[in-house]
Amino acid sequence: MKTAIVHDWLNQIGGAEDVLETMLEMYPGVPIYTSLYWRDKMPQHWRQWDIRTSFINRLPLAQKRQQLYFPLYPMAFEQFDFSDYDLVLSNKSGFCHGVITNPETLHICYCLTPTRYVWRYHQYAEQESLGGLLRTIMPPFLVNLRQWDRLAADRVDHFIAISQTIRQRIAKIYRRDSTIIYPPVDTSRFAPQGRSDDYFLIVGRLVPYRRIDVLVEAFNKMQKPLVIAGSGRDRERLEAMAGPTIEFLGRVPDEELPDLMARCRAFMWPGEEDFGISPIQAMAAGRPVIAYAAGGALETVIPGQTGVLFDAQTAESIIAAVEQFAEQSFDPGAISAFAARFDSAEFKRKMQRFIEEKLDQRKTVIQAHSPDHMTY
Repeated sequence: MKTAIVHDWLNQIGGAEDVLETMLEMYPGVPIYTSLYWRDKMPQHWRQWDIRTSFINRLPLAQKRQQLYFPLYPMAFEQFDFSDYDLVLSNKSGFCHGVITNPETLHICYCLTPTRYVWRYHQYAEQESLGGLLRTIMPPFLVNLRQWDRLAADRVDHFIAISQTIRQRIAKIYRRDSTIIYPPVDTSRFAPQGRSDDYFLIVGRLVPYRRIDVLVEAFNKMQKPLVIAGSGRDRERLEAMAGPTIEFLGRVPDEELPDLMARCRAFMWPGEEDFGISPIQAMAAGRPVIAYAAGGALETVIPGQTGVLFDAQTAESIIAAVEQFAEQSFDPGAISAFAARFDSAEFKRKMQRFIEEKLDQRKTVIQAHSPDHMTY
C-alpha cells in the first residue's frame, strides 16, 4: 500500500509536529508533502525524511513568515500529485486537507482544528500579534478562503478530531462527522515521585492567548510560589508584572522536564487549548491540574480526580480554584494511570484500527462496483 502524509508547514515545533513524528513511526519512510520546510531550524533527524515542498518554499520570507502567503496555500496543496497513492493522511490545522486525490485513494484527515486563520481570524490575529500590514491585507481574501476551505473539506473521505471541541467545530464549519482520537503524548517519560515541593507550575510558550498574565496576577495576590517554564514574546511583559514569588526558568531541556513536573504541587493551565499536551504530561507525573474550564481541559481534567476547573479567566477565579485545590487530596497513582490513556501507543493503536477499517470498507465498495460483481 503506497502511503503519503501531508502537513501544513515545517518551520516550528509544536503539537502538530508531535503528531507528525508519531505518524512517521507508524509509516516509516513515506514521503511528507508540505508547503514549506525551514531545514536549518528543524531537528537534525528530520533531514533523513523524504520531505517534498511546494513553490511557497522558494518565496521570500516564507519560512519565517508563512502568514504572508495565506492566499496561495490552496493553490500550493492542489498542485501536488497523489495519483499513485492508495492512502493519504493529512495532518491539518491549515490548508493541507485540500489536496486532490483520485477516487480510489483513501484520504483521512487528522484535524487539529478547522483552519483557524480563516474561521477565527480576529482571535488568530490577536494571538499571533499580526502587524498592521497583514491585518490590512488579509480580510479581503477571507471570503474566498472560507469558500475554498469549506469545499476542500468535501475532498476528505474521513475526518478524525483531536477532541470534542474540534469535533463540534468540524460539524459546524465543514458539516462533517468525525471520530475522536486524542493526540499522542509520550507519557512513559513521566512518573510520580511520591513527594511534591512547594511550587505551582506552568510550562509552555509565553504568548498572550495562554493568559499567563491572569495567572501572574493571581499568584501575586496570593503570594504563593509559581514557576513559569518556557519562552516567547510575552516574557518581558510577564516579568514586569511578576512579584517576588514568581520565577521564570526560560526553556527547560527535555530531560529536566519530568522531574520539574513531578515535584510541583499542581500544574496550572489558564488558557483555552483545543487539546493541551502539557497538562497530560503533568498528570503522567502524578500531579493534578488546575485549568480553565474550556476546550480540551473539559475532557482531561476531571474535578476531584485529576484536578480542579475554574470558570473565568480572572485572578479571582484562579485564587478560588487554588483554595479549593488546597482542601482536596489527590492520588498521584490514579492520576498517572488516567494519563496513560493518552499515550502514544494508544494513539497508534486507535489510528491503525481506524485506517484498516476504512481501507477494508473502501476495498469492499470497489469490489462491489467491479465488472465481475455487477449485473445488468
